[in-house]
Amino acid sequence: MADGLHEMLAELSGKLLFAAKDSTYFPTIGDWVVVQALDNYSFAIIHNILPRKTVLKRKEPGRKVEFQLIASNIDCGLILQSADSLNLKSLERYLVMLNESGIRPMAVISKVDLLSASELAEIQKQIAKASTKNVFISNVVDRGIESLSVELEPRKTYCLLGPSGVGKTSLLNRLLGDDRFKVSEVREKDGKGRHTTVKRQLICLESGSIFIDTPGMRELGNFEIAEGLEQTFEEISLYGAKCRFRDCTHIHKEGCAIIEAVELGKIDSEKYQNYLKLKKESEFYEMSYLEKRKKDKAFGKMIKNYNKMKRNSD
Repeated sequence: MADGLHEMLAELSGKLLFAAKDSTYFPTIGDWVVVQALDNYSFAIIHNILPRKTVLKRKEPGRKVEFQLIASNIDCGLILQSADSLNLKSLERYLVMLNESGIRPMAVISKVDLLSASELAEIQKQIAKASTKNVFISNVVDRGIESLSVELEPRKTYCLLGPSGVGKTSLLNRLLGDDRFKVSEVREKDGKGRHTTVKRQLICLESGSIFIDTPGMRELGNFEIAEGLEQTFEEISLYGAKCRFRDCTHIHKEGCAIIEAVELGKIDSEKYQNYLKLKKESEFYEMSYLEKRKKDKAFGKMIKNYNKMKRNSD
């Protein structure tokens, strides 16, 4: 952690550890914390976390159904995708996560120098379906970097998101104006970039903008995302309000305005399928999460009763 003048190793106070109900109560990059500096600013104790403006989180990778914090106090999330391997479904996943957190999203499509004019036009047509602000860049020929820089505001915090090898670190170096961070060369076999960033880091630009660089995410699970889904798939939500039945699942034709709109071509069928997939996935994880919380609460109650019985017997 750092206080603006010193970088220090830090650990949580016993009180903060004891009060934490789950991992979301622990500090993450972007947090402002109350600390006690020790040993001439070489070590610190974190006593409290100040209220967060926004929290960016995902499902913890693997089978465990818990939240994993990515960063906090983010104003805008830059979702990087490579133009030569654009994945709209993945982009929509990131949009749901950012919208749920109240963070302004922006799609940044990199490596446009690899495409012909006609291929780029097709990519622009596809990305328009995502209904979010977008910028097309090339770190090689500096295309779009100036346009992106204009969008960056002083004293605002931006988070770089996206899979490995799409050029997040290269973009950060371009914005900094030097090659401060190591960038791996692309593989000759498939032209993909290698995984470079292995930890989250916070960097300040000369313009006053603050950037958080994150490692590439191989898995991006989301749950408790009702608002994020509604905002990301706004046109689907609008048709959903017209369904005959209030509890419509949008998978059976009878009385479903969404399915009717898909059949009439008013809603993109692939977008509809991805909406259903994310909704079903979220519902499954939410059930697992609630079940785990119930078990944890029951176990905690059992331990409390046991300790009480032991004190009484003593």
